[in-house]
Amino acid sequence: MKAREVKRARLAAKYAQRREALKKIVNSGINEENREAAYEAAQKLQTLPKNASRIRQHNRCSITGRPKGYMRQFGISRIQFREMASAGLIPGVKKASW
Repeated sequence: MKAREVKRARLAAKYAQRREALKKIVNSGINEENREAAYEAAQKLQTLPKNASRIRQHNRCSITGRPKGYMRQFGISRIQFREMASAGLIPGVKKASW
């Protein structure tokens, strides 16, 4: 699964400029003169690979690949965060007690 996410990120980076240009044309097709060009751009946008869209990427734990409970600040899941914090592997983090 981690390899699949890397592949999606690479594909999204490859097609980013092309998607952006086509989306700009599609969004400009409000008036009559641009409607046909917008339709053609929308058709071209549909032919791009599904994984070329950035929205299909999902944050995953860099250690285990777990998709849920992801903490952006550290790039790992909550479970790994707790284990590493308890072991003292994350600087500046300690267990709270009051």
